[in-house]
Amino acid sequence: MILRRPSPTSSLADPTVKPHSFSKPSIPIASPSISSSSNPRRIQFLAADAKTLASRVATGRRRWTAKPSLVPLCAASNPPSAAAAASDGDEGSGSSLSFRQLVVRVGEALSMAFPLWVGSACVLALWRPSSFVWVHRNWQITGITLTMLGMGMTLTLEDLRAAFLMPKELTAGFVLQYTVMPLSGFFVSKLLKLPSHYAAGLILVACCPGGTASNIVTYLARGNVALSVLMTAASTFAAVIMTPILTSKLAGQFVAVDPAGLFMSTVQVVLAPVLLGALLNQYCNSLVEFVSPLMPFVAVATVAILCGSAIAQNASAILSSGLQVVLAVCLLHCLGFTFGYLLSRTLRIDVSSSRTISIEVGMQNSVLGVVLAGQHFGNPLTAVPCAVSSICHSVYGSLLAGIWRSMPPPTEVKD
Repeated sequence: MILRRPSPTSSLADPTVKPHSFSKPSIPIASPSISSSSNPRRIQFLAADAKTLASRVATGRRRWTAKPSLVPLCAASNPPSAAAAASDGDEGSGSSLSFRQLVVRVGEALSMAFPLWVGSACVLALWRPSSFVWVHRNWQITGITLTMLGMGMTLTLEDLRAAFLMPKELTAGFVLQYTVMPLSGFFVSKLLKLPSHYAAGLILVACCPGGTASNIVTYLARGNVALSVLMTAASTFAAVIMTPILTSKLAGQFVAVDPAGLFMSTVQVVLAPVLLGALLNQYCNSLVEFVSPLMPFVAVATVAILCGSAIAQNASAILSSGLQVVLAVCLLHCLGFTFGYLLSRTLRIDVSSSRTISIEVGMQNSVLGVVLAGQHFGNPLTAVPCAVSSICHSVYGSLLAGIWRSMPPPTEVKD
C-alpha cells in the first residue's frame, strides 16, 4: 500500500471520518481507495462540508468543539453560570412585567369605562340610597386627596416648570378655563331660574379646575396630550386662588360663600397632594412605578363613590326636581365644549390643540366640587349639580372622542 500526504487543495476533510495516523497524529493520512473521483458519496460529503464552512466563515462563526452544542451562540462567550443567572433573571422579569401589564390594562379598562361606573353608582343611589350611608365626610376627603396624589405622580418638576412658562396654547386654555365655564354657569343659572342651592352648586362646579379624566379623552380624540396634562396641572394649581374668588363673586348673590375656607380646603385636597406626587415621581421613582398601576382603581372608585353619595343624600329632592338640574348641567358643559373649541380656532390655534382646549374647558373636576360643597355650603343639595356634572361631562367627552378620533387633524392625514 502506498501512503501519500493530501494535497493542499484537499484541506476540506470530512470531520465525521476519523483520519488514520501513525507516528505524527497531526498529519492526516488518506487512502487512495477513498478517492473523490471514485466515490460519489464522498463528493456529497465534501460539498456539504464546503458549504457549511463557507456559511460559518461568512457569518463570523467558528466551531471550536467536536460535540454539538444546544446553547445559543450569543451565550457562548459567557460562563455557564452567568448564562443561567441571566436566563433566570430574564424569566423573572418577564413574569413580573406580564403581571404589571395585566394590572395596567385592567386600570386602563376601568378608566375608559368610568362614565359607566359613575352612572351605575348614581342609579344605585337613586334606587337604594341606603347603599351609601357608610360614606363619611372624612373618607371623601381622603379619596379626593389620593386621586390628586395619583395625578401628581404623572407629573415631574419639569412639567410644573413648563406649566408656569405659559406658552400661547397653554395661556389660551387657562384663560378660557376660568372665563367660559364660570360665566356659562352664572348665565345658565339665571336663564333657567334655578333655586339658590342648585345655582350655587352649578357655579361651584363651573369654577373648578379641569378634571383628570380629560387627559384620557384627549388621547382618544387625537388631541395634544402633553398640552392636556399641562393645562390640567396649571388650572389645578390656579384653583387654589381662582375657585374661591370666582365662586364668591358669582355665587355670593345666591348663598353665603367663605373664600378663606374654600382656599384652605383647596390647598389641602389639591395643591399639597399634587406637589407631593410630583416630588415622589422625581425622587422616589421606584415607589411611583410600584404604586402607579393601582391609582386608576383608586380614582375610579373615588369618583363613583363620592358622586353616588352626593346623589343618595338627596335622592328624594332629585327625583322631584332633577330634570331641571340635569338640563342645567348639560347646557353648562355643552357651552364649555363648544366655546372652548370655537374660541381656540378664532385665536388661530391648530386643530389638535383646539380639541385639547375644548376638552379641558368642558370637563371639570366634579369630585372637587362635591367635596367643597359638602364642607362649605349648608344645604346638601348644593352638591347635586356637581355629582350630575361628573356623568354629563363624561358622556359628552366620550362622544366627542369617538367623533374626533374618526376625523384626524389635517396635519396627521397621510397622502
